[in-house]
Amino acid sequence: MNLLRALATVSGMTLLSRILGFVRDFVIARTFGAGMMTDAFFVAFRLPNLLRRLFAEGAFSQAFVPVLAEYRNRRGEIETKTLIDRVASVLFLALIVVSALGAVAAPVLIAVTAPGFSADAGKFQLTVELTRITFPYILFMSLVALAAGILNTWSRFALPAFTPVLLNLSFIGMALFAAPWFDPPVLALAWAVVLGGLLQLGIQLPALARIGMLPRFDPVWRDEGVQRVLKLMAPAVLGVSVAQISLLINTIFASFLETGSVSWLYYADRLMEFPAGLLGAALGTILLPSLAKTHADGNSGDFSALLDWGLRLTLMLTLPASLALAMLAVPLLSTLFQHGAFAATDVLRTREALVAYSIGLTGLILVKVLAPGFYARQDIRTPVKIALVTLALTQLMNVAFIGWLKHAGLALSIGLASCFNAAMLWRGLRRRAVYQPQPGWGAFTTKLLVALLVLGGVLWFVTGADTTWLAMSGEQRVLKLAGAVCGGIASYFATLFLLGFRLRDFRRLAA
Repeated sequence: MNLLRALATVSGMTLLSRILGFVRDFVIARTFGAGMMTDAFFVAFRLPNLLRRLFAEGAFSQAFVPVLAEYRNRRGEIETKTLIDRVASVLFLALIVVSALGAVAAPVLIAVTAPGFSADAGKFQLTVELTRITFPYILFMSLVALAAGILNTWSRFALPAFTPVLLNLSFIGMALFAAPWFDPPVLALAWAVVLGGLLQLGIQLPALARIGMLPRFDPVWRDEGVQRVLKLMAPAVLGVSVAQISLLINTIFASFLETGSVSWLYYADRLMEFPAGLLGAALGTILLPSLAKTHADGNSGDFSALLDWGLRLTLMLTLPASLALAMLAVPLLSTLFQHGAFAATDVLRTREALVAYSIGLTGLILVKVLAPGFYARQDIRTPVKIALVTLALTQLMNVAFIGWLKHAGLALSIGLASCFNAAMLWRGLRRRAVYQPQPGWGAFTTKLLVALLVLGGVLWFVTGADTTWLAMSGEQRVLKLAGAVCGGIASYFATLFLLGFRLRDFRRLAA
């Protein structure tokens, strides 16, 4: 499979999911408003969703895919199928226990994570009920991550990338059509979580059957492969937790700033996460299986070439996105959010955070490319150690910046720390002689800088003054922003084309 085509497919599916996510939020807000019921649901859903991020999509995939790739390439189909059967069975049993414990301990979990709800008995009981309904989501999503890891290893990227769309569709459908049949209506959202999890798992089972890897129940806890996956998961969980802890600490810092600081950071983060999801998550998804396969084959040359391909593609696509986020901050924010209670002042204060975030966007996405270079070699400890150092550095910068940059200082800390994280990962791969840069980096970098200068000039000329955007009508903003974005994209890629860049130069077959 052509990895460039796979990247386009995964990014396209991610884009569809993000768009439907905005629709989902709009429908939920329109149907339920903002009040006691939605507060209860968002708190209830936060717990299984956090566990999903920690275990299913992060730690489990990082530990399972490299071992699976090694089995497939070195041990043959029978042993590979046995590994899948046993990992799936042990995972299923462990998650049944976790789901049951979560349901039983729901009152304690809510008392700890939302202590303010205890003062309102009705709100507290509703949150407990919603938690008990949604907690099995971790079971479904962990099995979805298992299925996605298998399909990605077989270079079936499209279906796993599409599955998040089903959760958003479940939310939209249940909120629009099923809510009146529940008492209270917000229960429909909890059952939408369950339905979404079932749909995401169900759609992948036929695909697993087609490649002959549909798991059968074979719970052998002491299996060699199972033990290896579990040992790799331990540091991976710590690594994923570091990111969540960093976000929590930043929220605590922001809570001591002026009113609105948390919201300004949230809206800036929403925009920053858009290219990060489209490019970073997609590149990490398609690179890990191919890197794991080349490592299992002992092909160090292809391993290095894959990393080089990922780095060049990241810089070519992320640097213009970072520049555009900074230069189009006010146009983007005013077009998307300057409605109703979100005033021009909020646009300008959110702009400060978005510009600060944009400085680290390239570093953030480079981490998604460089870290799989360690995961594929079943070295999870090194990225975790670097992540811990990065966490400490982030907090030191928070202390240094917050006094004079306020909320923008918190965003700048995350951006600079992401660049540090990427630099340390790159240094680690180079010191281990795992990555050797391919020829032509000097010419590549020079041409990229020229194209970025052209892009910056076009955006500066087209966008005009920030005050103009704040005074425009919504329709005017949409039209002018569309023109600026299209003009920027056209000028950037036209310049690259004139300088000799061709699409075929970035095509690469999966390992």
